[in-house]
Parts: sequence; C-alpha cells; structure tokens
Amino acid sequence: MSDSISNQAKAAVIVHALPYIQKYYGKYVVVKYGGNAMIDDHLKDCVMRDIVLLNLIGIKVVLVHGGGPDINATLKRMGIEPRFVNGLRYTDAETMEVVQMVLSGKTNKNLVTLVEQHGGRALGLCGIDGGMIRATKKTDKGDLGFVGDVTEVDTAPITDAIDQGYIPVIATVGCDSEGNVYNINADTAAAAIASALGAENLILMTDIRGLLRDKEDESTLIPSVRVSEVPGLIREGIISGGMIPKIECCVESVRQGVSRAFIIDGRIPHSILIEMMTDEGIGTMFL
Repeated sequence: MSDSISNQAKAAVIVHALPYIQKYYGKYVVVKYGGNAMIDDHLKDCVMRDIVLLNLIGIKVVLVHGGGPDINATLKRMGIEPRFVNGLRYTDAETMEVVQMVLSGKTNKNLVTLVEQHGGRALGLCGIDGGMIRATKKTDKGDLGFVGDVTEVDTAPITDAIDQGYIPVIATVGCDSEGNVYNINADTAAAAIASALGAENLILMTDIRGLLRDKEDESTLIPSVRVSEVPGLIREGIISGGMIPKIECCVESVRQGVSRAFIIDGRIPHSILIEMMTDEGIGTMFL
C-alpha cells in the first residue's frame, strides 16, 4: 500500500475486511493457480502475498497448480514435440514421465519456495502422495494416453499439512490401484479437492475477466450465475469453447457442497483478495 495513503485510510481498509475475515476464518479455500499469473513475476508476487495473508488470518488455503508452459519447455529441450488432441495434452508414457518430473518437482518446489520467501510455510505435495488423488484413464475425449479422471480424493494429506501449519501446494498428478500415474487437468483436480474438503470457496485463476455475455466486450461481465442457469447459457452460446469445462468444474463443485466457485482474472494484481475481501468482487461467482 502506498505511503501516500494516510494511516487512517489504511486502518479503514483493514476494518472493512473484518466481516470477510470472520466469514472465512477456519474455512477451506481452494485456489487453482494458472495462466499468466504463473509467468509474470509481479503477478506471482501478488498471488503469493495473497495466499500467505489469507493463511495468516486463519483461512485454510490450498494451492493447486498445473504447469503447461514448464512442461512444454522441458519436452522441447528433450526433443519431444508436445501433442494435443481436441485441446487436451496427449500424454504417452515418455511424456508422463516428464509431466510427473516437472509438475511434482520443478514447478511444485518453485512455488513452495515462493510461498516461503513471502513468509509462509508451504508443503509441496502431488496427488500420488498418501494416495491423495485416485484416478482412472480418461476415455470420454478419445485416447489421450495417461490422462486421467479423478475417482476419489483422500483429504488426509491435505488436512494433516494444514493442521501442522503448512500451506499445501498440490501438483495435479494421480494414480490408480495398479500404480499407473496420470496427468490430471488442474481445474478438474482443484474442483475435486474443494468438493472433498467441503470448501467455502473454489477459485479458478484464468486469463479472462470471467464469464462475459459478449466475449468481445469485457464490460459485459456476468458477476454471478446460479448453477441452474448454466444449461441455458450454454444453449445461448454465452458459455462456449474452453469456458465450458471450466464452468462445469465450478458447477460440479457447488453441487458437491462447495459454497461458491469463482472464475477470476489472474492478470489483475491481488485478484484473490479483491474477490474475497470486497463487496463487488472481480470475476464471476457460481452458486
């Protein structure tokens, strides 16, 4: 906050946040971290500050992440051309090894380090740890190789980490009963984790404002949508393309007991705090 703002104004901002702190205190909030906010250094800094702040005021924050750019860069360095089928990454056995290495290693531990640098305590996990994310091969979009759907989430590794004072940072790979490892879409994994925890909020960070009535006009943001309205918005074409699976994740999480799900613009600094700690919010809320 700028030094040009008076101490009285700073105090007013903190007091304004009190009802929201009371609302979320002791509750689970699952944040799916992705998009430009994972690439831009200033936005990374803002996200980590938001996460640490929420944790310090008693909110049980769970950070779930993908890592597409890191995976693509590593594949290319290894001479493996990334391949996509219907917009989804085809993951053969060799690619799955890279996905597991990058997501659970490089990307995950870099995020843990960032949280620690901002005064938080983080614990890096992946869906394989403690059998957290059980998965089965995804078949409804054609053969994608080792791409999985979540069948079950065991929340014990997550809650144990939180109870010990850590912010769980979760890489989205999972495994089946035979030990096969699968690449899980980060939105899907975050929604499943939020549902299993009975989270107060699921927050999906993206590179768009939220759901727009006219996708060419950001001033047409729809601030809130009831899950019962979603089928009609799909029929009207307002929800289309890549927004359909994201919004389906929000809808399913709400139906499974999450109080509210949000799609927010991660390109805006401190978008998590703006959504959670102000009356107006910043993106689209599903309830």
